[in-house]
Amino acid sequence: MEKYKELANLIFPNITKTVEDLEKQYPPRKLKEGAMVTRFAPSPTGFLHTGSLFTSLVSSRFAKQSGGVFYIRLEDTDTKREIAGSGESLLEQLAVFDVIPDEGYFSDSKECGEYGPYKQSERSEIYNTVIKHLIQIGRAYPCFCSAEELNEMRKMQEANKEIPGYYGKYAKYRDYPLELAMERIRNKEPYIIRFKSMGNHNNKIFFHDEIKGDLELTENDQDIVILKSDGLPTYHFAHLVDDHFMRTTHVTRGEEWLSSLPIHLELFDTMGFERPKYAHLPVIMKVENGNRRKLSKRKDEEAAVSFFLEQGYPKYGFIEYLLTIANSNYEAWREVNLDKNFYDFKLSFDKMSLDGALFDLAKVANISKERMAYKKADVLCEEVKEWAKVYHKEFYDKIIENEEFFISILNIEREKEKPRKDYAKYSDIYPIISFFYDDVYEAIDKTKMEWNPLMDRNVIREVLIDYRDHIDMSLNEEEWFNSIKELSVRHGFADNIKVWKKDKEAYKGHVGDVSEFLRIALSGRKNSPNLYCVIQILGKEKVISRINETLRHF
Repeated sequence: MEKYKELANLIFPNITKTVEDLEKQYPPRKLKEGAMVTRFAPSPTGFLHTGSLFTSLVSSRFAKQSGGVFYIRLEDTDTKREIAGSGESLLEQLAVFDVIPDEGYFSDSKECGEYGPYKQSERSEIYNTVIKHLIQIGRAYPCFCSAEELNEMRKMQEANKEIPGYYGKYAKYRDYPLELAMERIRNKEPYIIRFKSMGNHNNKIFFHDEIKGDLELTENDQDIVILKSDGLPTYHFAHLVDDHFMRTTHVTRGEEWLSSLPIHLELFDTMGFERPKYAHLPVIMKVENGNRRKLSKRKDEEAAVSFFLEQGYPKYGFIEYLLTIANSNYEAWREVNLDKNFYDFKLSFDKMSLDGALFDLAKVANISKERMAYKKADVLCEEVKEWAKVYHKEFYDKIIENEEFFISILNIEREKEKPRKDYAKYSDIYPIISFFYDDVYEAIDKTKMEWNPLMDRNVIREVLIDYRDHIDMSLNEEEWFNSIKELSVRHGFADNIKVWKKDKEAYKGHVGDVSEFLRIALSGRKNSPNLYCVIQILGKEKVISRINETLRHF
């Protein structure tokens, strides 16, 4: 044992703290019974993945609804893959979707909480204190294997059809004489630190997962690396130290980490730390050519949260979609709680899917469309304006030039029992309503308007002139539609589609055709929001002007 201590002091001469000191420095949190401490631990290596947003949302909600703590720590030990500024960018995107930590890493220059530092690159003293302890008790050791040696070992294992890794007879430096190891360290030879496993891959361990229930897993026997040659810890070891001393009660993470669970359990047990509870969430999947696969950063644009931000999906629509993935009973709850905030719904582990959830962009759109339809026009205006300011300057400039005008457009058939559901995302709005703006209408090539090719142009002209000359802006919607029926009849059109279908030879067309003439003249397209509302918003002068502009190109 004294030799182990000598080795530990040689490797960590400046570490004077003990594990007991750390226990006092980071004591158990004083929270009510049942309160969960959860975390999201991103790496600053790129964009926020949709799966990561899902995981962090679930973690956050469990902490919030239990009266606990949700924190963020930055796992920035992979210096080769780190992208400057991506840590802060991740937090900004999380905040858009209401995933806001109670404590932890807030930016490269700001942290909040008593269990930090929350950047792994700043926690070396803590990691080294625990590693020094493991060396002292004979459960960690230096390994001098080169990358070439490890590669040759792997090839040999593959050729022999053996389990790959550093274990058993392949753990070359596991029982290496301590005197020789210390001599090589004094000679400045490069090395890493490995954990000495006491497991056997022929044995099974039994564990209860909060989502997947009782599991039977293969015991760990790998002597994993816990400290790399650059002095930074590996993920497995940092997970042990950070989740213990930050007092995480529930580790919610993707099920791809399930294979690592035996390693983590052995690490916790070796240190005598209380194991956190684990909940392995379903991986978000996609169907391609009839086969399921993970949502891919390289193949799927919807794998990046930035896609939804750029497209302008409302955050409440996307969050609700993720909640339908999280719990199978969410949609049934929503149907009878339409007036409640979605955060009134309580997540539960036992309602989570055991299989990978299929990502459904159409469903995201449907939920978003449904929720946007019931928003007050002035509230929706603020949402759209905030989005357009970042992603669509032309649209933003038009909104702020006359917000009341834009609100009146948004309000078309909105405040009623069954409002129109035209928009699934903010980026849908401008293409649908842009014709209201004069510069957009004036840019339309009037010679290419999509008139019914079977309709006599002279008849269209006569109908438009008649409407222009007898326009009455004082009519309510029902009266206006009756006036369109009368206009139709005056020009030989049926005032009812059913009547026209019974005797098509008797009419030039039907009232729908007449409405289409007006719609095309005023908007330049066959489809537009409610025509009566369009006319009311444009106003008499502009309606007449646009009809005249159209007639000039006949």
